[in-house]
Amino acid sequence: MERRSFLPRSSSLSTLLPTSDEKYYLPRSVQQKRRFKLRTLLGHCFYRRVILWILAALALLILGLSTTSENGLRRERLLELVQSRPYEETHDVSEHVVEEEAIVTGSRREKVMVVTSSEKAPPPAWREGMPYWLRFKHLDGFFVGLKALVPAREYQPEHPRKPGEGSPFPLTISYTGLPTPTPYVPHPDYESEKYTAEHHEAQPCYLDKAKQIPVPEVYAYDGIIQGQSEPVLGSHNLLGLRDDVCFDRFGRYGPYGLGYTFEEGGVEVGMDTERTGNEVVWEKTGKINYDTIDWAEAQARCLDANKKRFRDPADKDQPSTTTSSGKGSGSGKAKQDGSKQGAQEDPTFVHSERPKKKIGRTAVVVRAYTGYQWTHHAVLNFRAMISELSLRSGGEYTVHFLLHVRDGNEAIWADPITAQRILDDNIPPEFHGLCTMWSEDQMRLIYPGGFGRSFSNPSSGSIHGVYRSAHMPLQYFALNHPEYDHFWNWELDMRWLGNYYELFDRLGNWGREQSRVGAWERSSKYYIPRYHGDWANFTSLVHNETAASGRPAVFGPVSFPGRVPLRSEASGESFIPRSCATRADPSCGVGEDADLITLNPLFDAEDSGWVFASDVTGYNTALPPPPRRCAIVTASRLSRRLLGVMHEENWRLHNSMFTEMFPASVALHRGLKAVYAPHPVFVDREWELAAVDKAFNGGRDHTSGGRGSPFDLRNEHNHKGTSWYYHSEFAGLLWRRWLGYAQYDGRGPNGGRSGEGTLRGGKVEEERASSTGRMCLRSMLVHPIKWEHPSELEDL
Repeated sequence: MERRSFLPRSSSLSTLLPTSDEKYYLPRSVQQKRRFKLRTLLGHCFYRRVILWILAALALLILGLSTTSENGLRRERLLELVQSRPYEETHDVSEHVVEEEAIVTGSRREKVMVVTSSEKAPPPAWREGMPYWLRFKHLDGFFVGLKALVPAREYQPEHPRKPGEGSPFPLTISYTGLPTPTPYVPHPDYESEKYTAEHHEAQPCYLDKAKQIPVPEVYAYDGIIQGQSEPVLGSHNLLGLRDDVCFDRFGRYGPYGLGYTFEEGGVEVGMDTERTGNEVVWEKTGKINYDTIDWAEAQARCLDANKKRFRDPADKDQPSTTTSSGKGSGSGKAKQDGSKQGAQEDPTFVHSERPKKKIGRTAVVVRAYTGYQWTHHAVLNFRAMISELSLRSGGEYTVHFLLHVRDGNEAIWADPITAQRILDDNIPPEFHGLCTMWSEDQMRLIYPGGFGRSFSNPSSGSIHGVYRSAHMPLQYFALNHPEYDHFWNWELDMRWLGNYYELFDRLGNWGREQSRVGAWERSSKYYIPRYHGDWANFTSLVHNETAASGRPAVFGPVSFPGRVPLRSEASGESFIPRSCATRADPSCGVGEDADLITLNPLFDAEDSGWVFASDVTGYNTALPPPPRRCAIVTASRLSRRLLGVMHEENWRLHNSMFTEMFPASVALHRGLKAVYAPHPVFVDREWELAAVDKAFNGGRDHTSGGRGSPFDLRNEHNHKGTSWYYHSEFAGLLWRRWLGYAQYDGRGPNGGRSGEGTLRGGKVEEERASSTGRMCLRSMLVHPIKWEHPSELEDL
């Protein structure tokens, strides 16, 4: 979730000084400027004073000219790129060096490009006093383009590499044109005999009521860009995500309006970038006009056509049955409709009931708020999400927007005109029907009464406020939507470079197959495949580390002083499955859906140095705080039963914790199944893998929790160079370069920070004859994405 600026993020003294916006909170005597006295200038030694003033003025003028508004200059240069004007480049640290020569191969003349990575390790003078991760050299392979595409079997990563494994640079690339993408469909083959033998047939869905506009497909390239880095944290293969394909911006977003005009129904972004060969993504469907699409109606039609595929909320455990017909043993013709009536009419009719699996449904709840500045790229992202998750899956998922109305005086339930005005002002018309409004005042009505004292409240916020209790409206949403088994909590500033169905489906499948035995310990640690080995080796390592720590493994539910049972617990019920009677059988929990799937480790908050570790409310403050687990970034999947328990904790027991800590801690206390899914996370520098493990698993007992945690305020800077964390700098830089816009590369004499270095990428660079073309990346989550098109800088 978005962080508030008033919370301390550094121990630097400069953060304690008043900013220009804070000066109005200072005493009036401090605000008041001293009145300039003319007689001071005209006093003794007037001529000497005049000379000194002239010299001072000249010095200030020269200084001002040499340091002209750096931010303004950078913005101007970025906007120049959008308008396709050439710009001067200066390369201060590193750059791909591209040499060209023409050669003759048989009867074909090819252009051979040799691409090298020329950055050297930072000189020793840079290393002193720098954060550790800034001491490693930048990686270049992310920014090589499509002309360097190779089959997966020929791929060599720039990083990480095995001992003795050489660099893939220099790259020799021979292409007379660009490769061609193909449709990428990670969904089941709903028409296959294998699928229909077990499940009800899925009906195709359309964007329009007349069923004339099919749901478009995402396009991907078969292969990987040579030299591109592998993820350092997490794994594609482990979760069932394909890692042998890559996506460019047009294959990913072209089907949803990127790269064509408003008149054609697009959003007109992407036309200001390099776009060679992008027409292939519209060959099957044409350029779809999205002007008249109502996504709520499209989802409703899709669900209605496929409703027999899904479990009834009132009877979730009972599979449906489908009657099949065949010839009887005697004479007469079998009825073809397979109905019970047909069987009764023909006594010779023989039928068998073959059970068909009905599946559960999942809601993807996107957290929106009034005042958010929607952009064309954001619209593209959610068109993609709805199309890929809901419409192409036959209604397995439904996308909703949970709109936080921040003005508690708005009559959003009493006055439909007010509600419509808020929608008009804050949500694009095509998404209006997907919105559910809520306010903090509403949460005070739903969760009344006193919550008691807090152990700590660093933000000084209300317990009903979105900052401390963001799950309250999601809990209430779940109560009002019994049709869903699971709820993804999602945020506006996240992007998935890939197909959304593949992400959510594979994470759910992986969570289901995880054993409960050792799950809390495995989930407390970052998985580094090139360092830890395969998952079996990682599991064994975690087991041994737990045994060596002398601490008992966590299973749940856990006991602690002051613990009050739930109503279900008081009546003898438990969330632990019967297969876990011994709590040691590795099959315990396998096949059980996870109640909580997080995208960062579930770390022990105690002594972790995380700023909100003691934001615990409602528990007896005369006793020690209860045990706590936390996952930074609120994006996660929560089951209906977990949200129900959280609801009871809030409503009946008046217990709560800070947003990112509450779901995991409730799961720990009550014995629900929780896992961290180690999705692929990339880093921008050539970290030594032992250093990665030390930085990210440097907490107690080699985990990410306790003393030494990477979530300690003193250690969080290590996440800035990753592709996934709430204050990552690399995520936005990489994403905007992939979209085709020039970015400052974060390389400079201070080791590199956001906004430093050289302007690279963009239309001019990608269109050069010597360029390898536009970027193509494997699937990954990136966060936070606070802006995308360079023109949005004007609004920041």
